[in-house]
Amino acid sequence: MHDLWFITNPGSGSSTEANCASIKKLLTDKGLTVVGETAFPEQGLPTPAMLDAAGADTAILFAGDGTINAAVAALDAWPGAILILPGGTMNMLAKALHGSADPVAIVEAAIRSGQQVSLPIVVAGEHRALVGLILGPAASWVRTRELVRAGRVRGLGRALALAWRRTFGRGIRLSGVKMPGRGAQAVLIRPDAGGLAAAAIDAREWRSIARLGWDWLTGDWLSAASVTQVHAKTLRIAGSRPVRALFDGEPQMLDPSVPITTGETRCHFIRTLQDA
Repeated sequence: MHDLWFITNPGSGSSTEANCASIKKLLTDKGLTVVGETAFPEQGLPTPAMLDAAGADTAILFAGDGTINAAVAALDAWPGAILILPGGTMNMLAKALHGSADPVAIVEAAIRSGQQVSLPIVVAGEHRALVGLILGPAASWVRTRELVRAGRVRGLGRALALAWRRTFGRGIRLSGVKMPGRGAQAVLIRPDAGGLAAAAIDAREWRSIARLGWDWLTGDWLSAASVTQVHAKTLRIAGSRPVRALFDGEPQMLDPSVPITTGETRCHFIRTLQDA
């Protein structure tokens, strides 16, 4: 880890211009060289050939989970290492690799004793989720999220009304597994030991919503009465219509004919969890 390509998304969580400048200064202060950088999505993601031409041995991703997903897909065939720093809102992947350590501690630990590992992923056709896949009506809220992020008031009311209507309308069902009687408002699917872990949420009454919110705040929302847990090797969407899906928070339309299963990334993610 010496010659770095720095990838960020100024619109993701904490990866502001000022924070990006601080991270790059930290890297150079540690004797590392930034040989290239990309501000996504204003700039296109680099290709493996671009990183090779610049002599990069490590790609540093300082962004949210959605940008990280896109960058990892773009660099899938690249043999170099990938270091993820928490630059988004949730930073689930950074937490999995580094715990709650801040960027300074992560960089120091990566230089000292970082190990390269592979990660389990959710696979659905050509799409991948490093953190998790969300299916169901609640995925409609992604439009509202993007409007709020962009500071756009126009259209926000319509987006809110549509998301609310869909969330409390007809739920989604998965074929071959136990599901809530009315279908689920949202299904969170994550890679698990030997397969997939799916949490189907059905909270349509205010009491159920409040209870789910409290369980989420106290860290044990998967045990809430409104959550049905399912484990399977492969999952499919029941029905015949494509549904909206969020792969690490980024929207796609997923056809019911596409099996949802697990896979594994290349062994190129730097993990510092034990050290940091």
